[in-house]
Formats: sequence, C-alpha cells, structure tokens
Amino acid sequence: MSDEVAHYFTTPTGHTKHREIEVVLAGRRVTVSTAGGVFSSERIDAGTRVLLARVPDPPARGDVLDLGCGWGPIAMTLGLLSPGATVWAVDANDLALELTRDNAARLGLTGVRAVRPDEVPDEVTFSAIWSNPPIRVGKDLLHDLLARWLPRLAGGASAHLVVQRNLGADSLHRWLAESVVPGLGPWATVERVGSAKGYRVLRVGR
Repeated sequence: MSDEVAHYFTTPTGHTKHREIEVVLAGRRVTVSTAGGVFSSERIDAGTRVLLARVPDPPARGDVLDLGCGWGPIAMTLGLLSPGATVWAVDANDLALELTRDNAARLGLTGVRAVRPDEVPDEVTFSAIWSNPPIRVGKDLLHDLLARWLPRLAGGASAHLVVQRNLGADSLHRWLAESVVPGLGPWATVERVGSAKGYRVLRVGR
C-alpha cells in the first residue's frame, strides 16, 4: 500500500511531527494543528477548497456528515457555519480523529464529534453530507464507501462530493447516476454543480 493511500486506512505508528498552520475557514482566519500521516497535512488541499467554495450553507440544526475528515477542515467549516448542528466527522485514521477533536476544541465547536465509522449510531440520518472522498483507494472500495453512507441522507437532503477530473470524477458521476446507490432508490438525483481547477463538485440528492 502506498504512503499516499495508507493514511485512509491506518493510524501512523511512532512519533509523528505535529505542526500548526493558519487557514481560512468559513471566512475566519484560524490556527489549527496538523501532522504527518494525515491527508494534506500542510494546507487545505485544492479539492476541499473547491468544495467549500461551492456548497450551499448547511442546515442550522440536525446531523451532518464530513466523510473522511482528515484533520478537520470540512468538519470545522460545518461547525462554524452551523453551531447548532451535530457534525459527525468520520475517519478510519485515529490520528486524524485526534487532530479534528483538538481543532474543534480550539475553536469552541462543541457540536463536532470525531469518530470512527462504526461509532455513528445506526439511527442517525444526515441533513447534509460534505466529502472529499478517498478516490485513490480504488473504484471498488470507493463505491462501497459511498453505498454505505449516501443512503443515510434524510429525505430532501443532499450530499456534495468533490472529485478530481483526472482521477475519475466523470466515471463516478456515471456510476452514481446509472447504478442508483442501493438504498437511495430511483428518486435519487445526481448532478454536477461546480467545476474548478480540475475538480468536479457532484450533488447527490433524495
């Protein structure tokens, strides 16, 4: 497994170098903690920036999901924009979860819950899902991941996904549109709602 893929599945062992960086989230300049062994540890990656610039405002309340949270830029944006919502920040990397918890606490975001996938209660449905999904894990694993979480959208809710065009954004769009993810039903809609810097933003609604 390559280093650029390993962080999606495993927590780094041994000493990891933590660093503080300044970023702008929800229009605020903030200082956050990152570390080697998590995705895009030195900056907000280009795909996430494209996503955050093109999603509608999240619902003020209810449960929302950041799928594959990394050190937390999407989860913290959701928390800053909707302090009355519960933000589920999900990742398989325990270091990423630790960083997201620390960064949320630093910003006073008490609604952010950074957890592993199996720690999200089965009865929770989401008023919004925002994700820069782990496209490099391969098509089969990516499809399995989305087939697990997209059906948990509440009625009338939408997921927004950002995917690099050269890494299969258009083929993912076709898969979502043609296969109708199990559990979403034929009423699901899939559309491209944004494109910039080689990335596509896809909206999946029900």
